[in-house]
Amino acid sequence: MLELLKNDVIYYVISAVLALLVMFGIFLMSKVDKARLGNGISAFSLLLAVIITLLRHEILGIWFLYIFLFVGAVIGIFMAVKVKMIETPQMIALLNGLGGLASTIVGGFALFKIGAEDNLFSQITALIALLIGSITFVGSLIAALKLARKMTQKPINLPYHSPLLLTLLILMLALLVLIFIPSVKPLWIVIFGLLISALFGLVFTIKIGGADMPITISLLNSLSGVAGAITGLAINDILLVSIGGIVGASGLLLTQIMCKAMNRKLLDILLGKTSTKVVKQVSEEEHDESQTKSDPFAVLKAAKKVIIVPGYGMAIAQAQYQVKELADYLKTLGVNIKFAIHPVAGRMPGHMNVLLAEVDVDYDDLYEMDAINPEFKDSDVTIVVGANDVLNPAARNQPDTPLYGMPILNVDESKEVLIFNFDLKPGYSGVNNPLYSKTNVHLFLGNAKDTLQVFLNNLKK
Repeated sequence: MLELLKNDVIYYVISAVLALLVMFGIFLMSKVDKARLGNGISAFSLLLAVIITLLRHEILGIWFLYIFLFVGAVIGIFMAVKVKMIETPQMIALLNGLGGLASTIVGGFALFKIGAEDNLFSQITALIALLIGSITFVGSLIAALKLARKMTQKPINLPYHSPLLLTLLILMLALLVLIFIPSVKPLWIVIFGLLISALFGLVFTIKIGGADMPITISLLNSLSGVAGAITGLAINDILLVSIGGIVGASGLLLTQIMCKAMNRKLLDILLGKTSTKVVKQVSEEEHDESQTKSDPFAVLKAAKKVIIVPGYGMAIAQAQYQVKELADYLKTLGVNIKFAIHPVAGRMPGHMNVLLAEVDVDYDDLYEMDAINPEFKDSDVTIVVGANDVLNPAARNQPDTPLYGMPILNVDESKEVLIFNFDLKPGYSGVNNPLYSKTNVHLFLGNAKDTLQVFLNNLKK
C-alpha cells in the first residue's frame, strides 16, 4: 500500500477520486433528504485524505502526532455536543479561522524550506498562504466575536481607516518583493508577514456591521480554502490543492448567492458602506391596535391557509419549540401550514432550516422565498416570529434606504398578519418597517418564546 502511494500517478488518481467524493457530498447537501448522507461522505473523504497523507509521507511513526490528533478530536466532539444550534454561525466562523491558521503555520514552515522545495515558486506561494491564512484567522475571530455578541456588532471605523487598509495592503505586496532578495532572512519575512496580515484582517473586519457578517463569514470560508490550495502549491501536494480549491470555489459561490439575496455589493460590504443610522422607531402609540377590527384568535381559528415566517429573533429567543407547537395545533384544526424561509433569515443560508429541523418541523413544510412569495396574497394569516428586514416593504418602494432592491417575503400581501417580535425597533438595516402601522397587523411584543406561549394558551381555550 505504501509503495503504491509513493507512485505519483496513483496518488494523483486517488486525490482526484477524493476530490470528486467531496464535491458529490456537497451536491447531496443541496437535497434535504440527502443532506446528512452528503455531509457524511464529504467528512469521510477528508478523513481518508488525512490517512493517505500520513501514509504517503511516512509519518505514522511520529508518536506525538497522535496526541495532537486525539486532542483535536476531543475538542471537535465537545463542540459538536455542547454548541447550541443558535451558536452554529459563530462556531463555523471559528472553524474557518482555524483553517486559515493551519495554512499560516504550514506556509511559515515552508518559508524556512521545511517540507517544501528550495525554489522561488515555493517561497512566493508559501508567503501568500501565510498572509491569506493569517487574514482569515484574525478576520474569522472578529466575525465570531461579533456574532456571539462578545463585541459590538456596529461597524468600528478607525481614524484614517481606508488609508490604513491601503497601507497594509501595500506593505504585504512589498513583502512579496523581498522574497526575491536572497539576503533577506525568512525569519523577518515571517514576523512582518504575520504582523501586517493580522492587522489587515482586524482592520477590515471590524468595519463590517453585524447584518453583513454572514456574508463576511462566507467570504472568509472561501479565503480559508484559497489559503489551503496555495499552501498545497507551496509544499507540492496536489490533494491539498484540490480540496482547498473546492472550499474556495464553494465559499465564493455562496458569497455571491448571499450578496444577491441581501442586495449587497461585496466591495461595499468590505468597505463598510452598507451601514445606515438607525431612524426613529415606530412607537406603540403610533400603532393604534384599536383600529384593528378583527380578533386575531378568531381569525386564526377560521383560517384555512397560514404561512409562518421565522426569523433570527426566533432563534435568539429559542422560540422554535413554541412555533412547532402552534403549527401542530393549527394542523389539528385542518389549517394548511407552510413555512416561508428567506435566504438570510438566520445568520447564514440553511441556518433557519436546521433550527426548525431541531424541533422536527417537516422539511416538506419549508418553502424558499421564490416558491412561497406568490402564495402570500392567498393566505388567510401570516405569522411572523422574530423577523424584520426580510419582510420590510421599504425594500420595494424606498430607494433612499439600504434595503431598497433586496428581495423580501411578501408578508404585506397577506390578509391578516400576526407579528411576534421583541419590539418595534428597526432591524439591522436601521430602516423602519411600515408594516407595523397597517390596520390588519396584530403586534405581540416581547420575548417571542413567552408571547407565543401565552398566545397559544389563549388560542386553545
